[in-house]
Parts: sequence; structure tokens; C-alpha cells
Amino acid sequence: MIVEDSAVVRRLLAHIVSRDSRLTVVAAVETAEEALMEVHRVQPDVISMDIRLPGMDGLEAISRIMAERPTPIVVIADAVEDTSLKISLNALRLGALSVVEKPVGLGNAKYETVAGTICTQLFIMSQVPVIRRRSIGQRPAPGRPVPDLAGPVAAPAVVAVAASTGGPPALARVLGALPADYPLPVLLVQHMGAPFMEGFAAWLDGLVPMTVRLAASDEVAKAGHVYVAPGDRHLSVAAAGGLLKVTDDAPVGGQRPSANVLFSSLAAVYGPRAVGVLLTGMGEDGAAGLTALRQAGGFTVTEDESTAVVYGMPAAAVRMGGSRVSLPLDLVGPRLLRLAGGRS
Repeated sequence: MIVEDSAVVRRLLAHIVSRDSRLTVVAAVETAEEALMEVHRVQPDVISMDIRLPGMDGLEAISRIMAERPTPIVVIADAVEDTSLKISLNALRLGALSVVEKPVGLGNAKYETVAGTICTQLFIMSQVPVIRRRSIGQRPAPGRPVPDLAGPVAAPAVVAVAASTGGPPALARVLGALPADYPLPVLLVQHMGAPFMEGFAAWLDGLVPMTVRLAASDEVAKAGHVYVAPGDRHLSVAAAGGLLKVTDDAPVGGQRPSANVLFSSLAAVYGPRAVGVLLTGMGEDGAAGLTALRQAGGFTVTEDESTAVVYGMPAAAVRMGGSRVSLPLDLVGPRLLRLAGGRS
């Protein structure tokens, strides 16, 4: 189902979707009120949602849909500048699964690329089983963590966190539990379209106590800072002193940035003095790298299935033996605090 108030964009989205044999348009509406009625009638597998709508806005529509008939939602962002992107990212906190660029005109050089991204995201997200989503401020039901039976860990020097589908609100919750003077640097990989990464870092910076910004090559990672992998670039560490490396090397497992690249570099450089965290996400990115980090003596955490929006990446790490402990989302931040304090 397409929800878009502009008749031109609505027709363009319908045209784009109709070209993809994996997708069929079952409804195309211009208001949130219509969407709330149609979602029960046509029961779509996935919804493309505009945020700026007449009357009820897209944020309220997403909240209502997730409460009444949970359905995978892809936000179609009308711009990547600061204000509009923050609104779109806030939609992820309400239950939307991803954000993509609004389609450009047929004569635009980016048309096929953007159209392909929209269709791919709609198809992928249509496969995600969703439940009535908690807002970021609500606590989940207690999960059953995998027992951590290993011995004490070395005092950590760096933390790396990676996520994909469902990642932004999960990251906000984990990092929101850490104080502004957290004594370690945090390196972060989030799978998201390249045009959105700068805005994503700014959005996260406004939500959590620590300072958040895009990483740059050859800078030293400082305590109390979160360094986000830039769009379409790998992030890794090049030296034990915390020197960061940002590269355009080939994608790994179809991903750039790749969590495997980040975790593997920590395993090689820091070994037992690194902490790796793998949160919600589709696929297996990060699983092999987290396993390498654990084998090097690092402390590795995966998000428990009870809270993960998509238990794909964490599940792969658990299967490979890369997870030392599996925790519900609200226990990840407190564990990172304990580790930074030198407690096992």
C-alpha cells in the first residue's frame, strides 16, 4: 500500500512498484485517515509511508497502524536535510523499519538507482514479521539471557556496535544508557542509505548523552564519543592507539559499511581489550567478525531474540559461537557500563 499526498509522486511510486515482479500495489491513498481504513481492508504485506500528510501526519499514522494492525512500514523521505530527516528517523522509533529516498523524475540520472532501492526495501521489509512495537521509552518484557559463564575480562579499550533493520531505535536505547563521560570510545556501523548517514548521526547526537558524529580517517577515537561509519564506507581501526580508518574498499557480504570489517579489525588490533555488540538486523553481517573477536579474547554481546526486531544477524553470530552473552536490549547498555568499570 502506498500512502502519499502528492498525486505526482503517488503515480510515480505506483509505476516504479508495478515494474517489479515481486510487488503489487493493492492500494494508493493520499491521507493517513484513508490509510487507517484501507490497511484493515486490503491487509498489505508492506506500506510505503510519506510523513508530511494533510490532516493526521505520517508519524501518528505509523503509531496507529502498529497498534491496530502491525505491518512492515518503509518511510519514503521527501528530503535528506536536517529537519525532514529527523522527522523520518523519529518514525523508526514508532515502528517503521527503514527510510529510503523519495523517487526522482524519470529523466533524472539517479532514477533507476533510487527506484531499485525503493523496490528492494519494500520487498525485503515485506518479509519481516512485526509485532505491536514498543516506543523507545518503554521497557520490554524480561528475556532470558544466555548465561555468561566465562571468567573475567581484560579492561576494555574500545566498544563497537553494529545494527541493521530496526537499528536506529535500538542504538538510541543502548547508547542512551551511557553517560556523556563514558570512559571508552564507541564505533558504530548502521546499515542505511548513504545520503542519510550524516543526518542519522546528528539525530542520534540529539538523543543520547555522548557526542555522536561521522568517523573520519586518521583521527584518534576519544572516550565519550560515538563514531559512525559514513555512508557507503567501511570503518575499522588501524592501530592500538585508536586511529580510525575509513575506506571505500569493496563491499563485504554485500555490505558497505560492514560490521564484519569493523569487528575483525578490533580482533586484530585490540583482541581481549575490545567489546563487540551485534544488534537487530537481517542477514549475517557482523556474525563472522564477532566470532573472530570472541576468539581473540574480546567480550561479545548479541541482542536477545525477545527484543530484536529482526533476529537475523544476532542469530547468525550465536550459531557461529561468536556470542559470549545474549541480552535483551535494555540490559545491553548497563552491561557496557559494567565492563567500562572493570567488572566482569
